[in-house]
Amino acid sequence: MPSVPFHYVDLRAFCYATEDEKRVEGALRTFLPEEVEIERATSEGHHGDRIVVLSARVERADEMRHVLNRLSDLETAQQLADELDERVDDNCSLFLRLDKQAAFGGDVRLGDGLTVRAKVEAYPATKEKAVENAREALETFIAES
Repeated sequence: MPSVPFHYVDLRAFCYATEDEKRVEGALRTFLPEEVEIERATSEGHHGDRIVVLSARVERADEMRHVLNRLSDLETAQQLADELDERVDDNCSLFLRLDKQAAFGGDVRLGDGLTVRAKVEAYPATKEKAVENAREALETFIAES
């Protein structure tokens, strides 16, 4: 089983007034192990509409492997590995946006609606080292899938 060079992975989705909260939760669950709890926070949009923010953080290695295995299902997973220089910031965080509608159907695609932020382990904590570690992890998971 490959090591996971991440401290944690955060997933978040907004559920707007026009959306069914259970469906948005289902889209988020596409990437999460069953036992992970989803937190809810209610907010208000610019026009007074209700927005529910659904979020989850996975910190255990097995949970992060589950998320990475799902991300390796991306048809563009190799493209994602090639774009890591643009997707990792100076704080060693990896950012992805995934298609919420596709996720509800069980598919994994880059798009809008779901936000993934993963804190990459890097020693020393530099962007270059974080990109290298994230690329190695993604390519390992891609090769195994």
